[in-house]
Amino acid sequence: MIYFTGDTHFADPRVLRIDRRPFPDMAAHDVTLVRNWNEIVGPRDDIWHLGDVMSFRGGDCDQLLSMLNGRKHLIIGNNDPPTTTEAKGWTSVQHYQEMTLDEHLLVLCHYPFRTWNKMGKKSINLHGHSHGRLKPLPRQYDVGVDAQGLRPVSLDALLSTKRRL
Repeated sequence: MIYFTGDTHFADPRVLRIDRRPFPDMAAHDVTLVRNWNEIVGPRDDIWHLGDVMSFRGGDCDQLLSMLNGRKHLIIGNNDPPTTTEAKGWTSVQHYQEMTLDEHLLVLCHYPFRTWNKMGKKSINLHGHSHGRLKPLPRQYDVGVDAQGLRPVSLDALLSTKRRL
């Protein structure tokens, strides 16, 4: 299986205030996000993290990645310092990726696009960054945890949402 997520912001207390995540402290936040991830993603699954993984004050990114199931791919976000992007636990690291999954062309970037490659041919833009606050275009999905119930999501789950255009 292949899953997508983003904007986890592990060890970043700003998300408790700015995004109003329902946790009393960062320890509860981080434990819940790790548990949610591992309940969905298996050790042999691929997961694409579309940026903003953890605070630079959050400690060792490799230690965090070792606690998370799956082969982890990073699409770099605006809050990903070198301690995150240079961690050894990533299978791949890039700013942008196109991939075909279940006959759908996916365009992956941390940032949502107004237009993207083959948009007129029904390609799909997956992004993070907006924390569920941006009105999406047709075939555009925010895969960040704020928009996805604090959990990674599959393409099938995204496409089965009622907002089909």
